[in-house]
Amino acid sequence: MTKDCQSPASAAAIADLAELFGDRLLSFASALDHYGATEFWIASALPDAVVRPASTEEVAQAMAICHRHGAPVIPFGAGSSMEGQVIASAGGITFDLSLMDRILSVNPEDMDCVVQAGLTRQRLNEELRSTGLFFPVDLGAHATLGGMASTRASGTMTVRHGSMRELVMGLTVVLPDGQVIRTGGRARKSAAGYDLTHLFVGAEGTLGIITEITLRLAGIPAATRTVLASFPLLDQATACVAAALQMGLGLQRIELADDLQMRAINAHRQADLPEVPTLWIELAGSKPAVAHDLDILTDLIRDGGASRIELAQSPDDATRLWRVRHDALYAARALRPGIKGLSTDVCVPISRLAECISAIKAEIARTDLLAPLVGHVGDGNFHLVLLFDPNDPDETATGRRISQRLVEMALSMDGTSTGEHGVGLGKKSYMAAEHGPALDLMRRLKQAVDPRGIMNPGKIFDMQG
Repeated sequence: MTKDCQSPASAAAIADLAELFGDRLLSFASALDHYGATEFWIASALPDAVVRPASTEEVAQAMAICHRHGAPVIPFGAGSSMEGQVIASAGGITFDLSLMDRILSVNPEDMDCVVQAGLTRQRLNEELRSTGLFFPVDLGAHATLGGMASTRASGTMTVRHGSMRELVMGLTVVLPDGQVIRTGGRARKSAAGYDLTHLFVGAEGTLGIITEITLRLAGIPAATRTVLASFPLLDQATACVAAALQMGLGLQRIELADDLQMRAINAHRQADLPEVPTLWIELAGSKPAVAHDLDILTDLIRDGGASRIELAQSPDDATRLWRVRHDALYAARALRPGIKGLSTDVCVPISRLAECISAIKAEIARTDLLAPLVGHVGDGNFHLVLLFDPNDPDETATGRRISQRLVEMALSMDGTSTGEHGVGLGKKSYMAAEHGPALDLMRRLKQAVDPRGIMNPGKIFDMQG
């Protein structure tokens, strides 16, 4: 039994796609649930069918069919979107790129590689290990590189290596009419024409489907050291972050958790860490440089008022400490079992970080809402996990109000409504306030590239203001 209420455009596209893809076209409702579900509060919406291409050429063929019939197209990687980017809010055809998971080339001398969009970052790093290189965007999610490029993902190592914005060198993209283009390339810089690569990076599938990606790689550092530092006050922790960044240390990761998040971690992992604001800090570089920087860092942390400093004594010990940080979301949700809540993020200049965090925590303190805080504070990005029951109107209203206030605060401090989760459906109501007249230029670009409006419709912004 297929999904009910298909549009004529979808039905016509599905008929043509079935001839081309056979059993790689899924149209049974029971098989579509995975593709229309969301991780958090946004309502699910199932596509009319799912196609599973295995090459750029097949993506182009399928796209041309959907374009001819005017059927909406939703690119899909691993489905870990936080803001509803991959749900089929207008119906249509989901393009699942998970079969496109090959490493096409690795160039150790040039420190780059070319991969298909369905490859996960975990698998890429497993394959790269013998080369002495790695891909440094370190997310909590098991995400595909195409999805990461489409949402301009970042993660814990952004403070040293940058986000997908800095690490994507070139793309192969299938445009809405099925045309295949290549942008950028393997040269480390270029002054040739418009920067089309970064038009598609962060476009969330609204302009085309990324099928191949050229990525900048990094060398695996000779040495790393991890420090866990506990502070009585949140302001002391954030001040330590700013000071460490300004001293030019070899910082690779700086992560923050507030007191509530630490309480959640202890409960989730049966740990006994201090339930106070806590920093995870990782130094990386040559052994002499890391040893030198570690002395400076520990003095800085101690002078900054830390109540406890734990230094990982081995790689396994460091892995244990970072696993605690990576499990933070699961620990937060365990504070209210069965409640997904809303994970939201903003990013502000480092100089406004303490102010923004303090202000939103003061707002939360006036409610009964549980909202643990974690952040990639080395770049001013932090997350709140708002634990409200979506079936409770009062709790939902409180959660949404806090989320809105957080965005308003970030924008007032020269920040952004989302540092890494992207816009999708969840944050698009803030785009006008953040971008002003530039939002109309985005609409004109969308209209020029996708005149039929089939690419991931309704995401980031509506075509009518």
